[in-house]
Amino acid sequence: MARKRPKAEVAAAIDIGSYSVHLLVANVRGHVLEPLHDESALLGLGRSIDESGGLGEARERLVETISNYAMRAWALGASRITIVGTDPLRRANDAAQAIDAIAASTGLEVRVLGHDEEALVALIGVQAGRPVLRDSAIVDVGGGSTEVLAVGPAREPEAAGLQLGATRLTGMYVRHDPPTEAEVAAVLGHSLLAMADAPAFSPAELVAVGGTARSLLRVGPRLANRTLTHRRVRRALTLMIVAPAEVNAERYGIRLSRASVLAAGAAILLGALDRYRLDRLRVAAGGLREGLILAAARAGPDWRAEVRELARGWDR
Repeated sequence: MARKRPKAEVAAAIDIGSYSVHLLVANVRGHVLEPLHDESALLGLGRSIDESGGLGEARERLVETISNYAMRAWALGASRITIVGTDPLRRANDAAQAIDAIAASTGLEVRVLGHDEEALVALIGVQAGRPVLRDSAIVDVGGGSTEVLAVGPAREPEAAGLQLGATRLTGMYVRHDPPTEAEVAAVLGHSLLAMADAPAFSPAELVAVGGTARSLLRVGPRLANRTLTHRRVRRALTLMIVAPAEVNAERYGIRLSRASVLAAGAAILLGALDRYRLDRLRVAAGGLREGLILAAARAGPDWRAEVRELARGWDR
């Protein structure tokens, strides 16, 4: 007897991060996501929090962005919209007011994820909801923080949230465009030291999640696969300091806002490669937003209570 195919639905995920706010709308059937719309808006929430402790004037822009995203998702037929906040809503002293304003504007709940939850959801996105088959370290470089997860077929997931983000490190150490060699050395040194707090592990592979890794695939000769070697990341870091961000953005086809913090992002990935004594990493196709859509489709509105079990993956 033929197995019945899972029912398809259109669903959306919105991720409120320190660097930008993202929307993904996709048709989901079982483990398969077919993206219908992918969009991001640079709001710089992390910098607002670093300067004042709260979202401040950026709060109004955040609410407007989320409202527009929700309308876009509904127009595309989304039956479910999952919204999460990560580093900025963990740190902002006015996060509760922003969450209330979003609920008043859209009728949708914003869930603020802890570091462990964020890493587990990203794992679901990396694996497309399937079980982990080899010992892996997952590194998710954000604007304000980096999550590192150690996981394997016989190992319970262990996550660490590091106060190590591309935007945050750039703000701490970089004063020039392009960055000076001394500034890059300071960023790299900070990254190497901070990675000591990542889970102790000897993984077979390192998997990178997020826009930093995807952007680094574009820096230098185009790659036939999604693998970045240590040498390639080092070379990209060098290229980031020989020309201003505007030139790099145009040359490599990346957003200017991303180009301005990419040196710090590359340094974080070099720190992860050093931590796990690996020469290369794989750039994941999926991540947090894909994981949110898959988790909610699998477990419904109570997905958060089941996230650790969902991160183990499911067969059908």
